[in-house]
Amino acid sequence: MPAILVVDDDPGIVRLVRSYLEQAGFKVQSAFDGATARRLIRTERPDLVVLDLMLPDDDGFEIARALRSDPATANLPIIMLTARVDDTDRIVGLELGADDYIVKPFNPREVVARVRAVLRRAGGGAVVRNRIELGCLVLDLDAHQAWLAGHELELTPTEFALLSLFMRYPGHAFTRAELLEQGLGYAATGLERTVDSHIKNLRKKLDADPAAPVIETVYGVGYRLRNV
Repeated sequence: MPAILVVDDDPGIVRLVRSYLEQAGFKVQSAFDGATARRLIRTERPDLVVLDLMLPDDDGFEIARALRSDPATANLPIIMLTARVDDTDRIVGLELGADDYIVKPFNPREVVARVRAVLRRAGGGAVVRNRIELGCLVLDLDAHQAWLAGHELELTPTEFALLSLFMRYPGHAFTRAELLEQGLGYAATGLERTVDSHIKNLRKKLDADPAAPVIETVYGVGYRLRNV
């Protein structure tokens, strides 16, 4: 599972990009300033960095320049994010060694597609695996297919998104609001109870024994995936 570091001082952007990348099967870390980004790059060695140009304590150009001048990170793929639309900034970023450049506002699905493309190029054309396996549950995130004990499941897009979130964090208890935001990519007050309907339908497709559901209710919190 490739590891992606998302660096931006806007928590909303970080949360949105992180959610879509995780749904696509990537391991994601985040930083809101340059100092944290530099530390995580040194200690965690991500496979790619999504880097905002305007940070509170640093300049994305300077971070990119430092990464390219260090032999340990010289080949680390970098995708720059910025609200700037000046072609000069884009040219400077690419000349510093950025592998791609995305202008805000952007479609988060485009970020996922560009991350995959840059990783393929960095790997010499190797295909990035987007598959989650947990016990007898298997999800192919590219093909949008799911199997339980070798039998394919017919899941709606919403059910698939929720199951992929549960499988990335087995045993973690999610609130309904978290499932809406992290699993489905949006937050809307008053819609939390719609999650219950989706969970009910998902359970019907997963559970051979209703007395021991794969997705458990955590009273007073929400839902979690038990070990399968």
